[in-house]
Amino acid sequence: MKAVAADPQYELGFQDEVHFRVQTTITRKWVPKGSAPKVGSNPRTNSVAYSGIVLPRTGELLVSKPQRFTFETVIQALREFLAARPPEEGRKYCIVFDNAPWHKKTIRLVWKEADPLYEDIRAAMDYLSLPPYCPHLNPIEQVWRETRREKTHNHWFQDLTTLVATTDGYFERFRHSNECLKTLCTFSWFQANPEKPAA
Repeated sequence: MKAVAADPQYELGFQDEVHFRVQTTITRKWVPKGSAPKVGSNPRTNSVAYSGIVLPRTGELLVSKPQRFTFETVIQALREFLAARPPEEGRKYCIVFDNAPWHKKTIRLVWKEADPLYEDIRAAMDYLSLPPYCPHLNPIEQVWRETRREKTHNHWFQDLTTLVATTDGYFERFRHSNECLKTLCTFSWFQANPEKPAA
């Protein structure tokens, strides 16, 4: 992966999906000594799903909201990403996936079997797969973790609309290049598997 990050032909991106739930998640927080803080908990289990691609070099995050996670929604998310941010002249994206079943199917259809339906994606993107059981190597996990820490943990959401407004607003600040996201997504993944992407 380090070799890909240094290759001027490629812009490295990391893809993943996440759910945020209306139901309150409780975690540690700083409070005055001796106090007994209380957080209301919504008993509903409604959730909003996001599919995202983060570009660590520029500090950009683009998200979409699929109804569920399937290879069709991965394809749709990749196309939405390319429509919003076409690759620079003479360059391609190298998108890094984990080993979720819908990612494996996407890789098989788009790149391994080279289905003509997905020629537009192949023309703009290559791919790499993370090693099994290594989600910590995907920097977008840092974005999901930070979102929970800043916006959803220890917070009461009256309904799904309120939750969506909160998470949408938070992700909007990362839509354009910013130092916060660059810092958040900079860690030792550069030293992971140095293989070249699959063409």
